Amino acid sequence: MSEVKRVRRGIRLRLDPEEAALVRMMAEQLLALLGEPDEPDRSADPLAAALGISEHAEKPDDPVLARLFPDAYAEDAGAAREFRRYTEMGLRDGKREAAGIVLATVRSGEDVMLDKEQAQAWLRALNDVRLALGTRLDITEEWYEEVAELDRDDPRFAMYAAYDWLTMLQEQLVQALF
Repeated sequence: MSEVKRVRRGIRLRLDPEEAALVRMMAEQLLALLGEPDEPDRSADPLAAALGISEHAEKPDDPVLARLFPDAYAEDAGAAREFRRYTEMGLRDGKREAAGIVLATVRSGEDVMLDKEQAQAWLRALNDVRLALGTRLDITEEWYEEVAELDRDDPRFAMYAAYDWLTMLQEQLVQALF
């Protein structure tokens, strides 16, 4: 069972091999969902590209990506598109960086020592993974009751268990950090 503890050198995570494998798999899936960084459009404004301003920022069709990158202005599609144009590339890069830090630091069967910045990156990545998984599972406030009635052989049961465990890990990390 995982353990998160503040120690002199930072934050120590002790993960079972199965837990480390789950964290690694979820971070890899998050990176795959986020996709590779966009190649700069040579025909676009070079200053805009250098500043991370997208010429073609649209709300994603995938509900998970739409949850990870929600519209800033629900009532104004034009303002939402303009806001997305200026922010989405940077947000995607930040999410990729956090997931990359998780992948670089997670160890199977060994303690993971994190400094404050790495621990915060873990928090961000765990939050993104939970948002993605919660969206796919259509998590509501009643999800505990739904899972209690779910047959353990249902393929969703393991995903709900992973969501619950990730929630606990995130909470322990918050408590250790603050």
